[in-house]
Amino acid sequence: MGNALAAGSPPPPGPGLLPVPPGLPPPPSAAPRPTALPPGAPGPASASPPSPAPTAEPLPNPGTFEECHRRCKELFPVQMEGVKLTVNKGLSNHFQVNHTVALSTVGDSNYHFGATYVGTKQLSPTEAFPVLVGDMDNSGSLNAQVIHQLTARLRSKVAFQTQQAKFVNWQVDGEYRGADFTAAVTLGNPDVLVGSGILVAHYLQSVTPALALGGELVYHRRPGEEGTVVSLAGKYTAPNWIGTLTVGQAGAHATYYHKANEQLQVGVEFEASTRMQDTSVSFGYQLDLPKANLLFRGSVDSNWVVGAVLEKKLPPLPLTLAMGAFLNHRKNKFQCGFGLTIG
Repeated sequence: MGNALAAGSPPPPGPGLLPVPPGLPPPPSAAPRPTALPPGAPGPASASPPSPAPTAEPLPNPGTFEECHRRCKELFPVQMEGVKLTVNKGLSNHFQVNHTVALSTVGDSNYHFGATYVGTKQLSPTEAFPVLVGDMDNSGSLNAQVIHQLTARLRSKVAFQTQQAKFVNWQVDGEYRGADFTAAVTLGNPDVLVGSGILVAHYLQSVTPALALGGELVYHRRPGEEGTVVSLAGKYTAPNWIGTLTVGQAGAHATYYHKANEQLQVGVEFEASTRMQDTSVSFGYQLDLPKANLLFRGSVDSNWVVGAVLEKKLPPLPLTLAMGAFLNHRKNKFQCGFGLTIG
């Protein structure tokens, strides 16, 4: 009997556990219970993956090397003298001609006939190729250019100039515009037999969205003379101003353009030439009044030359009236001009 009781008795409980009465299920395992998480906290299985690193914005195309100082130079008035009449006539959507008669009391009076053809290869609302531009005066001198967009990034230009039926200048340009750089090569007046010509290479690279750096190499050769001129350039473009600096063996050229508002734009230009041993500073401004159809440009420089040009459109007629005056205080020289553009 003692053996039967001993065989039916349960095993002794382990350390720290109470004995289980007969007929009850065994206790669950001693695994630790999960700790409750605060509301809103992600569990181990719902952890969000790491966010991808932000991608850098692509750098813009900086434009061409030749256009670095253009925005500032466009503010300065063009000197006028005498009387000038220009008639523009569009013969079709792609072809336009113009006639210009200039009467001067200082220089020679002349007549110019110009023609412009724009092709059917439309790249943007303001650009179409090929473009053919020609201008001939009453003495038979001709200036002509052919510009064509060969591919989406490659553009070519051929220009030549004659003087009284004799070739005096011609050049071939090739320009490649990458995503963030522009490279261009110009070959002027090449003559294989004599061994002369001019080679110009430009390169402009965007370093940051606002800063662009580049350089220019000019190589010229003719019998008994050969030389190379190197220049470096930098352009900083802000939302409402542009600063440009070009430094080289020929000197230094710096411009500052500032857009004050929609009507007023100002610019300052500094030029120092090592060959001419001359330094000049110019200040120019442009005032645009669209409601009055008025455009006024003025300038003053360190040589005490003051100039201004006023352009007035006369709607509904296709007429533009221009009046300009320039005064050189040091030389006591005054020039004024009047111009009328029809079309």
